[in-house]
Amino acid sequence: MNYHNPVLLKESVDALDIKEDGVYIDVTFGGGGHSKEILSRLGENGRLFAFDQDPDAQQNVIDDSRFVLIGENFRFISRFLRFYGIRKVDGILGDLGVSSHQFDEADRGFSTRFDADLDMRMDQKSDLSAKKIINKYSEERLADILFLYGELRNARMLAKKIVEARQEEEINTSFQLKEVLKEFLPEAKEHKILAQIFQAVRIEVNQELEVLKEFLEQIPGLLNENGRLSVISYHSLEDRLVKRFIRTGLFVGEPEKDFYGNFTVPLKKVGKLIIPSWEEIKLNNRARSAKLRIATLK
Repeated sequence: MNYHNPVLLKESVDALDIKEDGVYIDVTFGGGGHSKEILSRLGENGRLFAFDQDPDAQQNVIDDSRFVLIGENFRFISRFLRFYGIRKVDGILGDLGVSSHQFDEADRGFSTRFDADLDMRMDQKSDLSAKKIINKYSEERLADILFLYGELRNARMLAKKIVEARQEEEINTSFQLKEVLKEFLPEAKEHKILAQIFQAVRIEVNQELEVLKEFLEQIPGLLNENGRLSVISYHSLEDRLVKRFIRTGLFVGEPEKDFYGNFTVPLKKVGKLIIPSWEEIKLNNRARSAKLRIATLK
C-alpha cells in the first residue's frame, strides 16, 4: 500500500473480535488498510463506518455497500453516528498519529526532511497552522507547548530564540525554523530534537491530545456489551492517556470508591500491551514506537 502501510494490522483487527453481522468503526481511515481488513471479516449484514478529516485520505474511499466514510474529526464520533442512526457499536479501532502519506507529502509540512511551508494541518479548513504558532504565539505559550508536547527540557531557550528570530523575519518554512534553532541541534541529536519540536507543534495545531480525550470519553457510551476498543499509539503522551482511561476512566486523579471501598470504572483491559515484532519494524520503520492497547466494557 503506497499511501500508508498499516501498523499492527492483524493484531489490531483481531482485537475487535469481529462478529460477521456487527457494526464497527475505524476512526483513522487514512489509506484504508485497517478498514479493508475489517470488511474482509464482515458478512453481508455487517457495517463499517470510518472517519478521516484529511481530504487526501478521503480519496481512498472503499466501494462497498457496507462501508461509509465520514469526512470529519473523530472527536465528533457520537454526533455523526447518531446522524446515521447508530447508537451502539461492536468495536472501535484507532490508529493514532500521522500517516506515512502525510509525512511523505512535502507540502504538508509534517516532515523535518523537506523544506516546506510550516503547515501541519490534518484538517485543511483549520485556521491554526504551524506557521501561525511559530510566528504568533507568545514566548511563554511556545515554551509550554515545546515542554509539554515535545518533552524538551530546554523549551524556554528554544522559545526565546524563535521569538527573537521572528522579530527580524517571519519564519515560514521548516528549514528556516531549523536554521533559527541550529545552535540547539548538535549533529548527533539533530533528527531526534527536530522530531520532538515538530511533534510538539503538530500536536498543538491539531489539538491531538484534546481530540483523543474527547474520543475516549465517548467510548463507554458507544460500545455494546462485549464490544471492543483497539487503539494504537505512537508516543508516550497518547499512550499514557489511553492506558490511564482504560484503567481508571479518568485522565487525572483516581475514581471515587463506594461505601464498600470498591470503585467502578467503565472499561477493563483485554490482554497485555502489544508491540510490533522485529520483522514488522524491519519492514516498516514507523512501527518501531507503536503500542496497541485493547479494552472492553466492564
